[in-house]
Amino acid sequence: MSGNGECASSGIDGLDNILMGGFARRRLYLIEGAPGSGKTTLATQFLLDGARRQEPVLYVTLSETGEEMQAVAASHAWDTSRLHIRELAPSDSLDPDDQYTMFQPSEIELAATTKLILADVEELNPARVVFDSLSELRLIAGSALRYRRQILALKQFFAGRDCTVLMLDDMTATDHDLQVQSIAHGVILLEQLSPDYGMERRRLRVLKYRGVRFRGGYHDYIIEKGGLKVFPRLVAAESRKATVPRSLPSGIAQLDALLGGGLDEGSSTLLIGSAGTGKSTLASQFVVAAAERGQKSAMFVFDENPATLINRCNCLNIKLESCIASGDVALTQIDPAELSPGEFAAKVQDAAEISGASLIVIDSLNGYLNAMPEERFLTAQLHEMLMYLGHRNVAVIVIGAHQGLIGTQMSMPIDASYLSDTVILLRFFESAGEVRQAISVVKKRNGSHERTIREFDLKHGGIRIGEVLRDFRGVLTGVPIYEGKSRSGNPQDPT
Repeated sequence: MSGNGECASSGIDGLDNILMGGFARRRLYLIEGAPGSGKTTLATQFLLDGARRQEPVLYVTLSETGEEMQAVAASHAWDTSRLHIRELAPSDSLDPDDQYTMFQPSEIELAATTKLILADVEELNPARVVFDSLSELRLIAGSALRYRRQILALKQFFAGRDCTVLMLDDMTATDHDLQVQSIAHGVILLEQLSPDYGMERRRLRVLKYRGVRFRGGYHDYIIEKGGLKVFPRLVAAESRKATVPRSLPSGIAQLDALLGGGLDEGSSTLLIGSAGTGKSTLASQFVVAAAERGQKSAMFVFDENPATLINRCNCLNIKLESCIASGDVALTQIDPAELSPGEFAAKVQDAAEISGASLIVIDSLNGYLNAMPEERFLTAQLHEMLMYLGHRNVAVIVIGAHQGLIGTQMSMPIDASYLSDTVILLRFFESAGEVRQAISVVKKRNGSHERTIREFDLKHGGIRIGEVLRDFRGVLTGVPIYEGKSRSGNPQDPT
């Protein structure tokens, strides 16, 4: 298959990306979707793009009035003055004398409707036409055979007129058939999902596109003021960028020694630990260190109020607030109930490609999981995102919170350790009636690292990495055994 050469833009950048340029000209396309999925909005954007290019365009509405069309356009602040709208909504009368008695409606209405459509096309000679919707034409036709023949006749009529046609189908027929799908050059399905909690999710899929290697699979989209905004599914293999990775130190000598010099560009790091062990603070330290080197970073925070994170960093002398003010760090709070996974992936992509971020922090994996409508796809989507960022030489820190605070039974809602190049483990442990913290690097694919377990604490003045906990056994279980000599000579008393 080849790419889409001569094409008509849909007027939606994300959709053009999926279609490899847009709709091939002089072809007929089917846009399917339940009521409310955005078919009319998509079709209007398609026509508005043609009008901006000085192309004559025609909107044939069989179900909505012209006034309703103008109201929709006004809600998006669209100027529809250059759109030719032909309103063919049936004007059925409630007067019994006006009802057909001797003839079937299809024998009269279908011919009259078709005649009006063809007359408009002959007069205007449009480059783009939209039919909204086929459900009305199906009812007017009366039978499946007559309906199919009518669609075929329209396709043949427009084929020789240098016209690109979109036909909308609201799929309200009880016996949905594939007849029009077989006739159309391409088919796009719009879906609207209703999760148990949060706002509705919308996604689209290209079911068919003859002669074009389109971007397959589901792609999230939203409807906002201005129209549809489509977020193409990330494909990591398309973003390879040949560079020599550099080290990204944290600015804390002991921590960089643990990591064998710091994080690597293009690598992914998983920071895991219980709530309160300092994961977000540690990630902030890497972000600030990158800003001090003149590199940009982006932080996507799901779980914590950004003001709380900034205040905590201020208390630890981590200058996150000033880095945000200077524009070196972009801090974005994500509401998982309001954001689809595709939209979030698009924000991450913009941070890497448009903002030029060298380091991206996702805080946390648990929040990202809550943003997913179907949990079983989380690992695949996260893997694709990490691969994409790695190919663009962007370092990623993903924060994962353990369920529980201390002990051996702590777990994460999903195991992402195998996806990460580096895994840093933060743990609470008990010693001499005090809760203390430990840090260790349990995995690093790129180069060597210390395999020690060191004490870690957050105090006024910054992050402190302490000495190796050589006198303890079982620190990672949360309840260690002290094996060194105490000051009193009692091995059970570490004080």
